[in-house]
Amino acid sequence: MTTLTDRPNTALVVIDVQQGVVTGAHERDAVVANIGALVDRARDAGVPVVWVAHSDDEMPQDSDDWQYVSELVRRESEPLVHKSYGDSFEGTDLEDVLAAAGVGRLVVAGAESDACIRSTIHGGFTRGYDVTLVGDAHTAGDKTAWGAPPVDQVIAHTNLYWRFQAAPGRTAGVVETTDVTFTG
Repeated sequence: MTTLTDRPNTALVVIDVQQGVVTGAHERDAVVANIGALVDRARDAGVPVVWVAHSDDEMPQDSDDWQYVSELVRRESEPLVHKSYGDSFEGTDLEDVLAAAGVGRLVVAGAESDACIRSTIHGGFTRGYDVTLVGDAHTAGDKTAWGAPPVDQVIAHTNLYWRFQAAPGRTAGVVETTDVTFTG
């Protein structure tokens, strides 16, 4: 039950499934296929699909690396939120896009599990949204060279702790692609 008043709707938020982000990512093809299935189901249900795209010095906007993967095609009518921070709400119009659609519940998928996904699910939750993470529809690249655990463990840990996230008046949870519902 979102703490945002008059916001009964759900949106699918697809984060950073860009060529420069997911090339070589853990189980890339399976994750992209799951996200594609979610996009199709959301569209069929009349649920807004909000696309988020990261840019920075290493991945400038409109570069090849900045482009979404070819398997996922945004419709012109679907919002594209440009970001330059991990949390998709910081310095963007995401809140305005969601408010205009009456959205109080987020279903989140994309990349990277240990960065923009974590930042955004926390950012949405602290802003009053109900946040469902799709456990088999997020991924990351290998960061073991910098001391991080293997990616499968990063994903498993993210899914584990988000299952138990709690706060007054909000819900959090993790579901698999096949179990996603786009209703409260």
